[in-house]
Amino acid sequence: MKPEELVKNVVWFGHDAICIKGSQRVFFDPYELPGSAPKADIILISHEHFDHCSPQDVEKIKKPDTIIITDKMSAKKLSGDVRTVKPGDKLTVKGVTVEVYPAYNVNKQFHPASAGMLSFVVEMDGVRYYHAGDTDFIPEMKNLKVDVAFLPVSGTYVMTAEEAVEAARAIKPKIAVPMHYGAIVGSLRDAQNFAKALEGEVPVVILNKAG
Repeated sequence: MKPEELVKNVVWFGHDAICIKGSQRVFFDPYELPGSAPKADIILISHEHFDHCSPQDVEKIKKPDTIIITDKMSAKKLSGDVRTVKPGDKLTVKGVTVEVYPAYNVNKQFHPASAGMLSFVVEMDGVRYYHAGDTDFIPEMKNLKVDVAFLPVSGTYVMTAEEAVEAARAIKPKIAVPMHYGAIVGSLRDAQNFAKALEGEVPVVILNKAG
């Protein structure tokens, strides 16, 4: 499979909101979704900050049988079939395997390691997707085995584009996709700088915002 084909079923709704359309429809961190956003089979939420855990956006895409996987702080804000997890957990729902990893800052205090915020590796249809959540480049990334890595690039609250380049080099995914820009902080330039720095090393796809 060519690297670009790994993201043919991926939709970016801006910021960290990602949808993967496969045997199940999986959403990460739905935020400021358009009314046309499709319903979700599984929703994964990395932490309780308003631009990641948005109950009104969850309601837009939730069905009676939607499974929500998140941390204990976010779970308090949500209703339905909510599964609370922590880093180190692994579960299978609707045939999709979810591995839970940490997400935290190392040189700022917006997302402390003690808060237990999350990142996820989702394996569906033979492809492994890593959604890094709000994080800096952390040691846990070096042990990941993934095909697609969604990495924040905006700086301020998360990795800068330059730091995200180092993360991508450590993870060595088949393809990297920049996120966390264009909404609250960061711009397309951050994504472009990320892609340019990785030319010849890690293929990068900059997705167009849906909606």
